[in-house]
Amino acid sequence: MTTRPPVPPFTRETAIEKVRLAEDAWNSRDPEKVSLGYTVDSRWRNRAEFVNGREEIVAFLTRKWHRELDYRLIKELWAFTGNRIAVRFAYECHDDSGQWYRSYGNENWDFGEDGLMRVRLACINDLPIAESDRKYHWPLGRRPENHPGLSDLGF
Repeated sequence: MTTRPPVPPFTRETAIEKVRLAEDAWNSRDPEKVSLGYTVDSRWRNRAEFVNGREEIVAFLTRKWHRELDYRLIKELWAFTGNRIAVRFAYECHDDSGQWYRSYGNENWDFGEDGLMRVRLACINDLPIAESDRKYHWPLGRRPENHPGLSDLGF
């Protein structure tokens, strides 16, 4: 059995750590790597799409990052209890025509004892923005420690 620390029950510190680890994984834009944080039978609702299991997670993320270019994400802890974490997030990306977007959302996560996510429920809204309105300018990959978070940016 694989364990993915930190594991529940979460404290404030371990919930914040879990959120940052998820953010880092998603900012890698590596569908295989991201899928390893989820159970093999994980269930997602992402907008109006329902995804079941790691294979579908990999396919979903591959499609996502094929159309959401130069993707950069910030997640922030909203609440936690026991084996559940709620986060809010915002990401920036552009499409193949060069139109930039900032997408805002909330996720509810449910974890097994092994620290793998069993359920991910996401609600997301997209806002077209001008390239000059972008706030995320770090090199692709992990957000630098000194980069402002969502609250610091007024999101």
